[in-house]
Amino acid sequence: MAFPRKLLIPNEEIVVELRPHWVGVAVPVLVGIGATILAMWLSLGPLDGGAASFVWLGWLVFMVAYPVRRLLWWFTSQFVVTTSRVIHREGFLTKRSMEIPLDKINDVRFEQNLFERVVGAGTLVIQSASETGRNVFRFIRHPEEVQRTIYHESEQDQTRSAQRAMGTAQPAAGPSAAPAPPPNATAPAAPNVTTELERLADLRSRGVLTEEEFQAQKAKILGQP
Repeated sequence: MAFPRKLLIPNEEIVVELRPHWVGVAVPVLVGIGATILAMWLSLGPLDGGAASFVWLGWLVFMVAYPVRRLLWWFTSQFVVTTSRVIHREGFLTKRSMEIPLDKINDVRFEQNLFERVVGAGTLVIQSASETGRNVFRFIRHPEEVQRTIYHESEQDQTRSAQRAMGTAQPAAGPSAAPAPPPNATAPAAPNVTTELERLADLRSRGVLTEEEFQAQKAKILGQP
């Protein structure tokens, strides 16, 4: 089930679209197979017809409550990273959706045990400044790559925001333009640009950006060729 493109805002593009890793349904499937084998063994044993009917009724209730429910969750769950936000949707008859704007994300971490490293799964933890706060997403495919993608798209989003802010700050040409400041007046530095440069320096010190990436992003923010 693909993410509905009609839910995207103008100029927004999908960068990553994932369904939960298959390990998220491995245990329910194995349990369902075991429950089926057990129900068949009991029904073919010394039980009479009425008792066997109760066995299969219990089997049906169990299958709907656990394995089938988990399979529906896996089939309908979507983890999406776009150029503007992180989106998680799940549900078939009833839908549940949550979104985290990229500019609200403070930290992204991933966790993997030994088995998850082998199969390429893990847990992604996103700390944001929005109302949701700490968000945990389990059974994410290749969480380290997703982490890097989120950081990269956050950088791109903030760079675009800084460029829009600088473009808006340019005075309009023509008779109605505001008078030029006195020669000795010092124009105040744009706070958004200063903040962006400090943030880029912090990312470089943490190893998120290489020196070449830092210089490239810095040149974009300052409008240098």
